[in-house]
Amino acid sequence: MGPGEAASRWGVDEGYEDARGGWRVAPPATVEAIVASMSGGDGQASPPLSPVVFVGPGRPAAPPVDGPARLVLEDGTQLDVDGALPADLPLGYHCLTRLEDGRQTTVVAGPGRACLPANVPAWGWAVQLYGLRSSRSWGIGDLGAGLLLVNPLHVALPGLPQTASPYFPSSRRFRNPLYLRVEDVPGAADLGSELDDLAAAGRALNCEPRIDRDAVFRLKTDALDRLWRRFPGDPAFDRFCEEEGASLEGFATFSVLATTHGRGWQNWPEGLRHPDRPDVAAFKHEHADEVRFHQWLQWLVDGQLRAASTALPVVHDLAVGVDPDGVDAWLWQDSFALGMKVGAPPDEFNTQGQDWGLPPFDPWKLRSAAYLPFVQTIRAALRHAGGLRLDHVMGLFRLFWIPQGVSAAEGAYVRYPAADLLDIVALESHRAGAYVVGEDLGTVEPRVRAELADRNVLSYRLLWFEDGPPEGYPAQALAAVTTHDLPTVAGLWTGSDLDDQRSIGLQPNEEATEAIRRRLADTLGLEDDARPDEVVAGTCELLARAPSMLLTAALDDALAVKERPNMPGTTDEWPNWSIPLPLPLEEIEDDPRPRRMADLLRRRAQSDG
Repeated sequence: MGPGEAASRWGVDEGYEDARGGWRVAPPATVEAIVASMSGGDGQASPPLSPVVFVGPGRPAAPPVDGPARLVLEDGTQLDVDGALPADLPLGYHCLTRLEDGRQTTVVAGPGRACLPANVPAWGWAVQLYGLRSSRSWGIGDLGAGLLLVNPLHVALPGLPQTASPYFPSSRRFRNPLYLRVEDVPGAADLGSELDDLAAAGRALNCEPRIDRDAVFRLKTDALDRLWRRFPGDPAFDRFCEEEGASLEGFATFSVLATTHGRGWQNWPEGLRHPDRPDVAAFKHEHADEVRFHQWLQWLVDGQLRAASTALPVVHDLAVGVDPDGVDAWLWQDSFALGMKVGAPPDEFNTQGQDWGLPPFDPWKLRSAAYLPFVQTIRAALRHAGGLRLDHVMGLFRLFWIPQGVSAAEGAYVRYPAADLLDIVALESHRAGAYVVGEDLGTVEPRVRAELADRNVLSYRLLWFEDGPPEGYPAQALAAVTTHDLPTVAGLWTGSDLDDQRSIGLQPNEEATEAIRRRLADTLGLEDDARPDEVVAGTCELLARAPSMLLTAALDDALAVKERPNMPGTTDEWPNWSIPLPLPLEEIEDDPRPRRMADLLRRRAQSDG
């Protein structure tokens, strides 16, 4: 078997079309390294057979069962099978066991398509929750406000320093206790002056020009530890732990392990490096109270998120990957390619490519695990959600893998079982009654958008990226002006965003940025000296022309913020994910600028409805 045949067999692309339409050949050494990673170093081997069968709309008939078998449905119903699977299976994950040899197959019966938004057209705010501080906040936005589209609320590694990026989480299944509103925790009123002092210190952080997560972590951990010591127990908490089962227990155990032995589980004592080892069980028993504390924190976050979601449907954001030192990578290490990182090839806005430092799922190991890690990730992201935004949705089709030690420009694409993953997304969407938005920006193969549209996954259209007018955007889409990784309206218009990039040593694509500005000025009929607030209002009017089901306006733009939340390609050079909004929530509610944008978008929704 030659190198090309081995790459094809394992789903590694030997080249790709770049953002400019040119063909780029992947470095042969990169392709070889990726094949070796997936094949265990044996390029002659073949991927393992799939232990999963998918049935439902758009799927060919499942192959007949070879010999007598028993099918156990999710609800426990048992069916005898010999030959074809029963028609019209209920939606869910069922277990087929061959009686002759005990071999098991997971049978996934799905609807084929995700839910669509029920009440359209609709509009809402997009906001970085951490930056939306109220007068009651402890230096960081919390779950006391109802929102539409929020940054990922994924949990970070325990301890200090706290990771700023919500797109570099320890886990995508559990949420960050930093977002807890401590005063709303049961028993908080009984702390009296103890809590008053901590709350005062927390509110003092609201005056800081940057989000100080470490300071917030210290204060909230202190307060929550005191509350835990007084917690009398609650049957609802017990039910939560029972329902979340081994997944929650594994997360909580890891949290205590990381606090005890430090970050980087690969460097822990040998007996603790894998969750199934006896030493881990012994550690969990010895630290039962601390493990229970981390389970309790997740119960609190879940309850506050559920309460916040009753006022307004919240659209959650699912990051594309996880921290290699985090709990998901530890628990599911057998399904990850830990010697690889995910990124993006060079494009117009990031000419050097991007290395996100996230380990990818190995598609073949993920399939061998019956996709359980993916199922749990999607299900958790849809909990208490009105909708879900899949960051870098192209990752369901292919991901740009970068071997350790090479640059982002030297990566290669690896194919994923998109049909299987989309069937799971559709099934979980229906179970949650929530719609799905796919962030399909950047280098996208034409077939991807067609497949997503057929699956009822909404496209994501940005004014900054679209050459045509908003009137031409698809109806099955969420339309917006920009994202956290791109210039704000004020930053683009004033040129401050380009200045910021140059000042920290980046090489911005000035020609592409200026082209967007010229197009905006020509479309709105604005002079070069127009005020940012005027440009923001005009841009909102432009967005309102889109026929898309959903529109979102960024609070950063409503307040004419010039700094973007995140500057790709930087670490310490830019205060990524740490820039608060310039006004507290109470003043934003009274500010005429957000009200003006809201009126524009509300009128559009009412007129279309």
